[in-house]
Amino acid sequence: MTIHPTPGLGRCLCDHGPVDVQTWRLCWLIEAGFDGGLATRLATSPDVDLHALLELVDRGCPPDLAARILSPLPRRGRSA
Repeated sequence: MTIHPTPGLGRCLCDHGPVDVQTWRLCWLIEAGFDGGLATRLATSPDVDLHALLELVDRGCPPDLAARILSPLPRRGRSA
């Protein structure tokens, strides 16, 4: 999933049967070092690119900063 896999990642790849997408995304984010609250928000947001987040973290970017960098811009007509 990432260019430079983070050591220790693997629980999310185990064959535990069908898992919903949000749970799968949450697993990857927590394994990559995102705190639970932030990981939950990111996992449930369809506008967040999980692969890009994990690539930034793999390259040394702190999870909080990676989330800020890749935060979706407010949509037109909505307040920020």
